[in-house]
Amino acid sequence: MSGQRGLIIAIDGVAGSGKSTTAKLVAKRLGYMHIDTGAMYRAVALKMLRVGLEPTDNGKIDEMLNSTHVSQKDSDTQVHILLDGRDVSEEIRTPEISLWVGPVSENPRVRNHLVQWQRELGKDGGVVLEGRDIGTVVFPDADLKVFMVADLKTRAKRRRKEMLARGIEQSCVEVESALAARDERDSTREHSPLRKAADAIEVDTTDLSIGDQVDKVVALARKVSINAPHS
Repeated sequence: MSGQRGLIIAIDGVAGSGKSTTAKLVAKRLGYMHIDTGAMYRAVALKMLRVGLEPTDNGKIDEMLNSTHVSQKDSDTQVHILLDGRDVSEEIRTPEISLWVGPVSENPRVRNHLVQWQRELGKDGGVVLEGRDIGTVVFPDADLKVFMVADLKTRAKRRRKEMLARGIEQSCVEVESALAARDERDSTREHSPLRKAADAIEVDTTDLSIGDQVDKVVALARKVSINAPHS
């Protein structure tokens, strides 16, 4: 995909649909940068929890965000999330942060800060961003928009497997309930609700392997790249 500006690829969708893994592998296949926006929100949630800020402490949140640095470092196996220079990749994936990140991400001050960070990271193209509002808010003019869905039971099974791999034990019912609550919160929040962009391509991953998902998105990206004007 050389000889032209790299694409901005936006992958949105519900929790547990395979966004993060697919985005990471698509980026690797295309030689792009993968930006895990959900992890950025989790890192901010972790810091707020540590310093004792509530999601409604708007003035203090602004002050905290102005002195907070969230970045990422890629390795062959995963994206490492750094909070103020410290790797917090494992800490941001606990059930406690999963519950806390919803209310934090609903705060418009938090969203405004993070959207600016994300736009700055991706403005030059050659990026794959995944989250819940990439194609609708962060990059509404993205070259390719994908919206990933899957049935709730499949997503719960995937999420539980991920958690078990990190030594976190929760029942299928607990995981399914948490995902359903997150779906409701994401789709009904006032600011930047989860929704499919009008020009997004929906991909149902219920019966797809990760390899199938990656192949599908890469094929879409290459099709867009072929049809895109050269810079």
